[in-house]
Amino acid sequence: MRPVLLFVFTMIVLLSAPGMNTVQAQQKNIILATTTSTQDSGLLDVLVPVFEKKTGFFVKTIAVGSGQAMAMGQKGEADVLLVHSPAAEKKFVAEGDGINRRIIMHNDFIIVGPPGDSAKIKGIKSASEAFKKIASANALFLSRSDKSGTHTKEMDIWKAAGIKPDGEKWYQQTGLGMGQTLNVTAEKKGYTLADRGTYLALKKNLGLDILVEGDAILLNVYHVIEVNPAKWRKVNAAGGKAFADFMVSKETQDIIKTFGVDKFGSPLFFPDVGKKEEELGK
Repeated sequence: MRPVLLFVFTMIVLLSAPGMNTVQAQQKNIILATTTSTQDSGLLDVLVPVFEKKTGFFVKTIAVGSGQAMAMGQKGEADVLLVHSPAAEKKFVAEGDGINRRIIMHNDFIIVGPPGDSAKIKGIKSASEAFKKIASANALFLSRSDKSGTHTKEMDIWKAAGIKPDGEKWYQQTGLGMGQTLNVTAEKKGYTLADRGTYLALKKNLGLDILVEGDAILLNVYHVIEVNPAKWRKVNAAGGKAFADFMVSKETQDIIKTFGVDKFGSPLFFPDVGKKEEELGK
């Protein structure tokens, strides 16, 4: 067999080998590490099929707290992150673990509790004052305690209130995602901090009321971050970038703008591409 023909034959055999197909399949798979709120609210159930149909990539979604999502990124175990813990995100990028951090959307956190409201916090404008009243009343508070963006925000509010709740009998740690924590809170008739999107998505089965909202400290901002392929060669850089670009596209921002309106009368998230974080919530 002539050398040229032999080379062509060899390449055909190699390209049709099972191992090559496996590599190609892996290149089409994307691991998205994201917060439980984007999953529990139902937003990803709408967005991911649109992305997959548009690009041909397939998304494996791992919904954990923002802290755990970034820990996955630090180990190269995800390709792209969708998270809501700004201070930790900035550190993640500064340390070279992530690139191209871009703002996607926001909603807000709310303090929810039983209609009876034994701590008498309903209508209080300050989240930290509400936390003080919960503590002074020894009213049951359920914390995610999972290093998520929600947990980080909760810790910020306790700090602003001048209270260290760890170890107190009225303070219980679930170690669960937002949806599960809301369910436990409802079952025990306690209080918790939740993102509005997940609460609204689950509201009809909870029996919990929004008691405190609107404080500036309760703003909840989401960013997309690509895991740095220069640090982890196994990262699907093309897939991660494709998903990040999809999230900032006009098509996706328009979907976010209307998501939840038909069911709840208002959107669960507000699109923010092109905006500065300090401008939000004003």
